[in-house]
Amino acid sequence: MILINFYKDRRVDIMSFSYRRSLLSSAVLAVLVAPTVALATNGMNLEGYGPEATGMGGASMAYDNGSAAAMNNPATLSLMSDGESRLDLTVGLLRPTVSASAAGAPQADSSGTSYLMPGAGWVTKQGQLSYGVALYSQGGMGTEYAKDSFLAAGTGEAVRSEVGVGRLMAPLSFEVNHQLSVGGSLDFVWAGMDLKMAMSGQQFGDFMPGAANNAGTASGGLVNSLGGAIQAGNLNPLNPVQNVRFDFSNDSDFSGEAMGTGFGAKLGLTFKASSGLTFGATFHTKTNMSDLDTNNASLTMNANFDNNLLAQTWNGVPVGAPGNAGAPAGTYTTVNVPVSGKISVVDFQWPATLGVGAALKLSPAVMLAADIKQIYWSGVMDSFRMQFTSDAAQANPLAAGFANQTMDLEMFQKWDDQTVVQLGGAFKMGAALTVRAGVNIASNPVPNSTLNPLFPAIIENHYTAGFTLALTPASDLSASMAIAPDVTAVGDSGVTSKHAQANFQVMYSHSL
Repeated sequence: MILINFYKDRRVDIMSFSYRRSLLSSAVLAVLVAPTVALATNGMNLEGYGPEATGMGGASMAYDNGSAAAMNNPATLSLMSDGESRLDLTVGLLRPTVSASAAGAPQADSSGTSYLMPGAGWVTKQGQLSYGVALYSQGGMGTEYAKDSFLAAGTGEAVRSEVGVGRLMAPLSFEVNHQLSVGGSLDFVWAGMDLKMAMSGQQFGDFMPGAANNAGTASGGLVNSLGGAIQAGNLNPLNPVQNVRFDFSNDSDFSGEAMGTGFGAKLGLTFKASSGLTFGATFHTKTNMSDLDTNNASLTMNANFDNNLLAQTWNGVPVGAPGNAGAPAGTYTTVNVPVSGKISVVDFQWPATLGVGAALKLSPAVMLAADIKQIYWSGVMDSFRMQFTSDAAQANPLAAGFANQTMDLEMFQKWDDQTVVQLGGAFKMGAALTVRAGVNIASNPVPNSTLNPLFPAIIENHYTAGFTLALTPASDLSASMAIAPDVTAVGDSGVTSKHAQANFQVMYSHSL
């Protein structure tokens, strides 16, 4: 067995029931309040799960890394000592620095700069069988830009995105013999999303039927009604829409406005080639989640309405007389039309992942680890699809013409599959201290042709370090830090995105 924490075999002879109950209660509380929000690192995956692995660049396939095995390779649970039980309480802090710029506009800096992520896990080994339960944040991405930034597209409202995915897992591993172990995990997966996205009229026009459709497509009854209003002269045919907003957000730190749930699974194995060398491999299935739904959404169009229409009715509904109503037909007034309804983010899934790795114990004080992973983003991020269904009753009279209609919006993504190389080492410095260092090398999965500054998942490399400090014979404190230098990408839209990160994880571990 290759150990990253060289003090796991310590035992406490007497532990009070009340102390056990307090620790377990803390774990349950962490599970109940754990948020799902994270910022993009390896695409939307975190660069590492658990500070023991993250301190070594995320390498985790072939040594015991506690309850994080449920996220990494479930078979590594068999590398625990027989009779060992371990409780992990973890908290992560992600500190992204994101900005966007375009010619002729001031740089927009994202105010989404701090995200907290607690987690918890309990694992045990009894004979040939190892098992447990764990909750971890899988990953995600997010940005927040001010209402006066160019990304607000003149709407005067802030824009933001926040995507988070979490997993509640039941890992199980079986030690076939002294060399081979096989494991797996059944995962309950949930995802939350907030989105406040603005488009200029020109950008939205590219989605319409008959347009170039470089960025995506829009279809459905609501689109047809909009086209009909243009043809009927109710909207300025030369400039019908100034801007468009899609809004669904609850601004919660713990859940997104649009939510969905489902399942995933993992398989893994470890093989001890010698007393010092262990190999590991794992496969994580693509998730099977429901659509992310919310009934509290709106689609707002800032449209140029014919003044003659504004003085009368539309579809039999009195419109009123705002602005220059009553002016001759052919003159126009810009009016906001908020359409309330339901949004479904259609078939949002987490990708399949294949990983292999090795851990080499050079001496009782030195261990090296190396993993390579392939994340199959192309199978889930070819496009981002939303279906907006308007309510039957609309508060705004002008929105009555769009009642009970749908808009299907598809935004092209065309992400590439991502190769991630994770390298690291652990070094025992004394009786109670182990230090770690590593590197996480990854490609950028987001093509320039579809780069969106609201979703700048372009981070590539991370440089990591960490430690484990024995607090008592039965407890440890582990921490890690990952620094991701600036990555700059220029989208075909002409918008430049910059993204850097400084991420931290701290974990308290207790032998039960």
